[in-house]
Amino acid sequence: MAGHNLLRNKAIERRGTDPLPLLLAQLLLRAGRPTVIDRATSRPWASALFEGRRHAIRLRFSGPKAQDQKDRLIAGLDEAEWALPGHFVADITVDAHGNADDEPWVQLSALTIRDW
Repeated sequence: MAGHNLLRNKAIERRGTDPLPLLLAQLLLRAGRPTVIDRATSRPWASALFEGRRHAIRLRFSGPKAQDQKDRLIAGLDEAEWALPGHFVADITVDAHGNADDEPWVQLSALTIRDW
């Protein structure tokens, strides 16, 4: 049985694109080069009124300005503007961060909501 949106009383459309690639591209621009995506996953998410995707992202920074890049990414992350056509970022947080093999890393969680 297909899921239904209670607000609009119609089948939830499954054809929407995953905003993760655009979000990753914007995170990389915000962090600067060289930044590596170690891991990125996306899974469907829904509440009674909204549908979207939950994302888990781990970024690693290298080079002489790696710590500065990590700090730049983290600073003001929750106020950042994201351009995701058909979606918006409802929440983005830093779950953890640290250093491994002298390379800083950050683990992020984001919730994107489909913009009706």
